[in-house]
Amino acid sequence: MRTNKRFFYIVLLIFSSLATLPVWAHSPYCQCKLEGDFIVCQGGFSDGSGAEGIQLDVITYDEDIILSSTLDGQSSIRFPRPEGDFYILMDAGPGHIVEIDWPEIEGIES
Repeated sequence: MRTNKRFFYIVLLIFSSLATLPVWAHSPYCQCKLEGDFIVCQGGFSDGSGAEGIQLDVITYDEDIILSSTLDGQSSIRFPRPEGDFYILMDAGPGHIVEIDWPEIEGIES
């Protein structure tokens, strides 16, 4: 009887340890470029899945939100280039946040 209890506890310990292992997550990405007077951003995940419906905010360094929207069905968004300094924040949930400062946007000269 004691062996059965010991076996049960070992199995329980193994399964509880497996539950705490990190999940092989997919990392978010967001790439933005200047096209004329507009900025176009494309989002997605490292596993190839899209990011449609994911929150994207354009924020000044004073923390004023210039634009708050979501990525469209093609996981992209297009908006007029803001005046002044800003950054772009794509928030796909805890641990899945991408931040892009305006000088990092392709085609913008700082």
